[in-house]
Amino acid sequence: MILFIISLAVIALTAICLVRHLNAQGTLMTAGLLMCVIALLCGGETITLTNPTGNTVFDVVKLIEETFSTTTARAGLMIMTIGGYVAFMNKIEATHTLVRIASHPLRGFRQFPMVAAAMTIPIGQLLFITTPSATGIGLLLVASVYPILTSLGVSRLTALSMIAATTIFDQGPGSANTALAAELIGENNVQYFLTHQLPLVIPTTVIVIITFCAFNIYFDRKDRKRRMADTGNDVGEIKTKAPAYFALFPVLPLVLLIVFSPYVGITPKPIHLTTTTAMFFSLFVTLVFYLFQTRSLRATFQVFGAFWQGMGKVFGNVVTLIVASEIFSKGLIQLDFINSLVSLTTSAGLGGMAIIVVFTLVIFLAAILMGSGNAAFFSFGPLMPGIATKLSLPTYALVLPTQLASSMGRASSPIAGVIVAIAGVAGASPMELAKRNAAPLAISVAFLIIYHLITLS
Repeated sequence: MILFIISLAVIALTAICLVRHLNAQGTLMTAGLLMCVIALLCGGETITLTNPTGNTVFDVVKLIEETFSTTTARAGLMIMTIGGYVAFMNKIEATHTLVRIASHPLRGFRQFPMVAAAMTIPIGQLLFITTPSATGIGLLLVASVYPILTSLGVSRLTALSMIAATTIFDQGPGSANTALAAELIGENNVQYFLTHQLPLVIPTTVIVIITFCAFNIYFDRKDRKRRMADTGNDVGEIKTKAPAYFALFPVLPLVLLIVFSPYVGITPKPIHLTTTTAMFFSLFVTLVFYLFQTRSLRATFQVFGAFWQGMGKVFGNVVTLIVASEIFSKGLIQLDFINSLVSLTTSAGLGGMAIIVVFTLVIFLAAILMGSGNAAFFSFGPLMPGIATKLSLPTYALVLPTQLASSMGRASSPIAGVIVAIAGVAGASPMELAKRNAAPLAISVAFLIIYHLITLS
């Protein structure tokens, strides 16, 4: 209990520092390391390292090195390549060309820009099923859809909020959370997706669209009153020297990932294409066309430099923040924060329906604090079958809402990889984006719980 209270105190102090705009990387990393040290001194979880130093003090610092290594090798490289590709597209004016061409058939939406923004959510969710990486699909949409939305008059934060909303449900056979949930209830991924996820996700998505539109309209009006609104570009002023076919390049990586997805299966032999590979392939294809267009090797290599500069900028602003967030999350785990939450909840003597409500909200909040839907659900998920059995509930009754709530919490966390990444690439504040998402997601989670309980009864 003492460690749990210390965890809450550190969380509160960290939140205060972030609200007061202290450096986010420094705040989160310091808080995470502090919790690790306290855990070691007070008998909490020991630090697990791949290659420990043999000294406890150095192990704490070694945690930073290993977190950087794993993050850069896993999601960090993908984020940097997408950030570099976005910068490269801007340099060769391919993004502007896409906006100019796409804006013509979409001119009617300039009178109703929120309709165009709302359409992003269901379309993006379908894409998310084929490309089950929240950060990956978020950045791909920032590269392709975001400039179109802002050109139609959608504010920068509203466009980002809608893109974030496309990632709030970890659903589909390819999702890691889906795989764990299906395993916990004894079904295969596809069966779990069709039988349990879709019937709950579809009606909740309607509420998500309504609430996200309503709250973003409210925030936009509030920002305009403060003269802070950023309503995007005027399509009539967009002039580019790039040829029209350059408009294909910003969406090329997304097209490749969809076409060669295992769920589309157009090739006789499966092709396993990662987001990073798709970005580099698209980069080199674009460079070849740029060389033919300019007939200048010097000019081609000069614009190539924009890609590396974009990667470096994203590393400094985004990847470092993700690493600091992971260290903060590991600090919570070292203090046994998750297990303490479970113990307090199960010892409260609540009934089955109340436990469903409590655990769904707890995992939602844990995902916000940890900045990861996977970390939250993978920490709590394996405990669900045993708890459900004790309460005479079907396992899916507890697993399903908690699994979906974990990814919903991620979209309202200012330290989540997807929020940090899309905000960083677009030059917005992760905290402001998370604030926009908080209220509509809270309402959507409440609806998800109520609808789920109704279908159970």
